[in-house]
Amino acid sequence: MIQRKKVIFAAILLGILLVLLAALDTRLKVRAYTVCSDKISVPIRVVLVTDLHSCKYGEEQRELIESINRQKPDIILLGGDICDDKISNDNTEAFLAGIADRYPCYYVTGNHEYWSHQVDDILDLFLSYGVTVLSGTNDVVEIRGQSVNICGISDPDIVRYTDSTVGAEEQLQALEHVPDNGYYTILLAHRPEWIDSYAEYDFDLVLSGHAHGGQWRLPGVINGIFAPDQGIFPKYAGGRYARGDMAMIVSRGLARESTPVPRIFNRPELVVVDLEPISKNAK
Repeated sequence: MIQRKKVIFAAILLGILLVLLAALDTRLKVRAYTVCSDKISVPIRVVLVTDLHSCKYGEEQRELIESINRQKPDIILLGGDICDDKISNDNTEAFLAGIADRYPCYYVTGNHEYWSHQVDDILDLFLSYGVTVLSGTNDVVEIRGQSVNICGISDPDIVRYTDSTVGAEEQLQALEHVPDNGYYTILLAHRPEWIDSYAEYDFDLVLSGHAHGGQWRLPGVINGIFAPDQGIFPKYAGGRYARGDMAMIVSRGLARESTPVPRIFNRPELVVVDLEPISKNAK
């Protein structure tokens, strides 16, 4: 009887340990989405990187860079808070050095870049590696003969922390007519809680971060406990959402050591978005 109790107790302890290990697992995870559109004629692979916060992913960011290389993306979109307001930019620079000369890269600011009070230096860093900074601006990218509009807006904190009088709303307005050329149109914007504002325009896909996956999750039950600017039980903690014909994908981000509380059942993620022709998906 005593031996049986010991076995049961040991099994319970082992179970608790395994749950704790799973809950606190911060290994990098790749999360893939497929988005189909009749505006897409050839497959395009987009990698979305958000909320890195200059956290470390191996020597010279090798873990993150090699993970991206394995995905063989056509383009990399950097959705804000790639730098942090407390951690130095060294890891971010190592990351840029590893990707910027291999892939077309586009970047928008997040709130922490402004909180650092060094946003001009941060923008210069990205520009020095040939990364295109989007701030109410757009570019037409051609991939294997397929043209795609890449649009981006700055984080709303641009007005609060800089001398700029052109905020995120005005930047959205400046992009209003970009989709008129008929190309598939992606908006890169840090904050997902602005989804209703994004839906007022003809974007096909919005890519965001900021919510950190709600920090604590209970998969299948609670998608997130708390997210900045959304509060308790955020609606847009991470995953795929829709407003009419517009899709929005929210990355749970890559922040690890920068967060004041640990991620629970919420592994850092690298997001891969495959844009596919509808005809291919239907076969």
